[in-house]
Amino acid sequence: MSTTPDIAPAAAAAPTHPTPTEPATAAAAATADDIGRLAGLGEAVAEARATKPAVIERAQAAGDALFLGDAPVTEATRRGLAALAARRHGAEALVRHHVEHGADERLLGEELPEDRALRAAVEHVELITVSPALAGREDLYRLVEAGWSTDAVVTLSQVAAFTAFQSRAVQGLRLLQGDAPTAEPAPARPTVGRGRTKRTSRTAANGGDRPVEYTRELLSWTAWLPPVPVEELTPEQEDAFLGKTNGEYFRLLSRLPAVLKARTVLDAAIFATREGLPRAERELAAAATSKVTDCVYCASVHARKSAQLSKRPEDVDRLLAVTLDRDADWLPVATAPLAAGQDSRWAAIVEFSAALATTPVTATTAQVDRLRAEGLSDAELTDLVAAVAFFSWANRLMLSLGDPFWPGTAPTAP
Repeated sequence: MSTTPDIAPAAAAAPTHPTPTEPATAAAAATADDIGRLAGLGEAVAEARATKPAVIERAQAAGDALFLGDAPVTEATRRGLAALAARRHGAEALVRHHVEHGADERLLGEELPEDRALRAAVEHVELITVSPALAGREDLYRLVEAGWSTDAVVTLSQVAAFTAFQSRAVQGLRLLQGDAPTAEPAPARPTVGRGRTKRTSRTAANGGDRPVEYTRELLSWTAWLPPVPVEELTPEQEDAFLGKTNGEYFRLLSRLPAVLKARTVLDAAIFATREGLPRAERELAAAATSKVTDCVYCASVHARKSAQLSKRPEDVDRLLAVTLDRDADWLPVATAPLAAGQDSRWAAIVEFSAALATTPVTATTAQVDRLRAEGLSDAELTDLVAAVAFFSWANRLMLSLGDPFWPGTAPTAP
């Protein structure tokens, strides 16, 4: 099914950002991209961020591919939905960025769009921005019924999820400089949560056994919409997740290959390098983020890695065992309980990570001061921000596009 005529894809857009001259210093390079520019970085944090140039380059490449590249959703709609998501996250600088670059500002108003397809897109983006753990397969079917193709649904999901990443990257870097950003009120519309409760079904979409409790054990994942069949993957799509498995998750995301390619390399640049925060603590931050967002699958992967790298499985299990009180939109009432029982360094890391992962962000400069008192350098702090931001992106894709299940329990091969 294709998009409806009034939201049909525009011609492939040429990048509108001016081509920068070669930065004179590493710090200049770290402020030439969208995140660095919107964060308004000073020299110290910019230099710290520049110790991982691939993170800067790949994050910018992902944004360019998502908002300037060809896609089955117009650029004005993509940017309008991103601005809406950024407002929910409290990232006003990012809202203004998209408006200045042609966002459809109707999507930011108090009233939902009259167009059925746009209305469905707004409701879906708000749902997975604020309450991704409440999303279900029926939400994707609703988008298809409203006129969006599978490729377009992946595009809409990436817009919402990438904006969660970009918002936290900008706000986290600002916090490192002592700047706690203030937010404008989000639209007062009854589109988030919508009286839902968390799904407790123990059966995944493919018939497998669906986990509902946190674990460090290996899990699998199945998509709610058709991934690209293995035999139909193009070389560009295969290259987009090179080094990963060809499971349903990456084959579904490969419907937007340029974004997935940048995301794959960004993942490695944040998590698979020696520089920056100790890897066990990057994985700890990812697990804490996944607890806030309530993503059992992502938490399993990164809690397992943190436990293995740190050799502190009991401490990681203590984090996983915490049950957070949640409001009607499934947002945590408080995230501090996640740090209970940890030593002072891990408690500081978990507290900041969890607060940066909330919607809107609740992290504070006092939490940054505590991290510095624990000996974290600016380079380690920028790494911590990147880890939380990335999993604010990954969680929303995992939660809104499919189900985890226990390996070997599906009636048919996933």
